[in-house]
Amino acid sequence: MGTVTGKITDRLANAPLGRLLLSLSLPSVASLITIALYNVIDTFWVARLGHEAIAALTIVLPFHILIIAVGLGTGIGINAWVSRSFGEGNIEVTNHTAGQIFYLSALFGIVFLAAAVYFTRPILTLLGATPDIMEYGVDYLSIIGFGTPFMFFGLMSSNLLRGSGEAVKPMIFMLVAQMLNIILDPFMILGIGPFAEMGVRGAALATVISQFIGAGLSFYYIVGRKSVFRIRPSHLWPDLSILRGIFRIGSPAIMVDMMEAVMFALFNFFLSRFGSVAIAGGGIALRIADLAFMPIFGVANGLLPIVGYCFGAGLWPRLWRAVKVTSLGLAGIMVVATIFFEIFAPQMVGIFSKDPELMALAVPAIRIVLSSLSLTALLIMFITAFEGLSKGRAVLALSLVRQVVFFLPALVILPRLMGTNGIWLSVPVSDVLGTVVAGVWLYREYRLHHRSGFGTDTAA
Repeated sequence: MGTVTGKITDRLANAPLGRLLLSLSLPSVASLITIALYNVIDTFWVARLGHEAIAALTIVLPFHILIIAVGLGTGIGINAWVSRSFGEGNIEVTNHTAGQIFYLSALFGIVFLAAAVYFTRPILTLLGATPDIMEYGVDYLSIIGFGTPFMFFGLMSSNLLRGSGEAVKPMIFMLVAQMLNIILDPFMILGIGPFAEMGVRGAALATVISQFIGAGLSFYYIVGRKSVFRIRPSHLWPDLSILRGIFRIGSPAIMVDMMEAVMFALFNFFLSRFGSVAIAGGGIALRIADLAFMPIFGVANGLLPIVGYCFGAGLWPRLWRAVKVTSLGLAGIMVVATIFFEIFAPQMVGIFSKDPELMALAVPAIRIVLSSLSLTALLIMFITAFEGLSKGRAVLALSLVRQVVFFLPALVILPRLMGTNGIWLSVPVSDVLGTVVAGVWLYREYRLHHRSGFGTDTAA
């Protein structure tokens, strides 16, 4: 096992940075784009049922983001903890950490399943569902709740494997699950072939099935001794010291993403004042925007284990060079992506609906929300650097500044002046200001390390 572990983790310290970043990032980018593509295709088929169905799925999104917040935030803690432990050469801790994902997935899954099944209508009311979309929302939320344990396991296991420097297998598992979801959608939504027409319930059931398959593949790979981890029964018991380490790193990320869910709910609440058509238009725009944002998060997944490993091994010059190369390179790519989305926004919206009212809302939404895409890329890279450095308080503070200090006031003030365009504008306003604050804070962190003598080594 030591040889296998060394082959996978040593490249975090020795491989050329550009090639390493690509090898760790591209699989994650591909899998996350597949998720975004699934959401786009899901919305495409649901759009055949009318704008109310699109609006219902959009209203449920904050609950879905909340699940991702807990699962992905915990996964970030696992990723950083595992990569740091590998850097320190503590293999027993990495195996014990791997065992914790089974307990955590079951715990969080049961909690969210119970909420989705027993508190469906109160949750939808809280999220801003209008009367004409309530029943669609009930059908969708009450079913996707059953997939939450599998979703948690998939998110945590993917980050566990990436923390060991293994990025391809998590990508494959996610791609298989999402492709299955994409294939099942039209059959289960519209009732093609032997399947009954289930509408939005079919979309939810297809999601649950795909999550089960994805989690099953990860389970087999980890338990079947295919990965670098060797889990014994004793590793499955909750270990408070490891859990504290995971959540010391991951809890700020959880809170950050939970704040995203709250802000998304407020986003929908303000949209609901303009009717379900406005919610549907925003839903279409946000699905397309996800295609732009997911590569950024994929690259962040590639950067995080490098920063975590270099932090654990004390490779400070390599750490800061990785942050610099990733940030500048990704920002440049996102400039090109922004131009593309600005030009072809009408054609993208037209894939879903030719309704003039929907088009009038969704097209400017895409153009405004994605206008600061390159700066958003920088913001995510800066936050990822703090996560890898185990600076959880900084991550939390930066999120609170961006969401509470910048986004929330913009969301309250701008719609009064500009209508729905003010809602869209609140996103780039908060991203631009948040990037400035995060950049200054990270540069200060770099200067502190440099003055401490950590930046004098010239090794790459």
